[in-house]
Amino acid sequence: MGKLKLSIVILTKNEEARIVDCIKSVIDWVDEVIVVDDESSDKTVEIAKNLGAKVLIKKMEVEGKHRNWAYQQAKNEWILSLDADERVTGELRKEIIAVLSKNTIYDAFTIPRKNFIGDYWIKGGGLYPSPQLKLFRKDKFRWEEVEVHPRAFLKGKCGHLKSPLLHYTYRNWEDYLRKLNRQTTLEALKWYKLSLRNPKKARYKMNLIHALWRAVDRFIRVFVVKKGYKDGFIGFMIAYFSSLYQIVSYAKYREYTKRKIDICSDMKC
Repeated sequence: MGKLKLSIVILTKNEEARIVDCIKSVIDWVDEVIVVDDESSDKTVEIAKNLGAKVLIKKMEVEGKHRNWAYQQAKNEWILSLDADERVTGELRKEIIAVLSKNTIYDAFTIPRKNFIGDYWIKGGGLYPSPQLKLFRKDKFRWEEVEVHPRAFLKGKCGHLKSPLLHYTYRNWEDYLRKLNRQTTLEALKWYKLSLRNPKKARYKMNLIHALWRAVDRFIRVFVVKKGYKDGFIGFMIAYFSSLYQIVSYAKYREYTKRKIDICSDMKC
């Protein structure tokens, strides 16, 4: 039996420490692995090529737009979208092969994820099973073209796989805070751009009262409603940092509006 006609698309940026395990989890059973690299300065590109992946270099500016472009480079109808910190398990591989080896009525599938901080599997706080739309027909799926938290748009039916994907999302707390810092920056920039087009909507969503309310709401939802308390101190820290997301984003947004930063050349700032 030949390799499955499935394109794996992996986005990378300085991922030499993690790209090996990601590619090795898929390279032996699919007929195309594409790595779209965001101008890495380490050995990510060299490692990916040596493992048999097709490597394309493209600077990421807008996440949703970048992902949509990457998917269009695939040769196959079906795509499995991965990040360098994700791994396909043997059970998931078997399930994917089974569903794609027959005429499925679905145009996409969600896949549950086991999220880790270090080597600890986070079971509460809404981080498991946390199904993600990862497997899809190329012509039926796209991301909203915004900087952060893009929405998924699917034309067709969505099925749900049972076997999990391993997601080594945070190396440690330092990595967690680094990602939180980056995401809140992108969130603030998104709202700053909106304020230039629609000031009324931006003021309604990005204000101190709303930010404080969202901070409290996020903590309660993550730690209590979604049972983050089951992970003990780790669950508490995740809920606490999650509660900071909106208010930190708001603080950065305030700073941008006061400075009236020039965010891009094609906008009238």
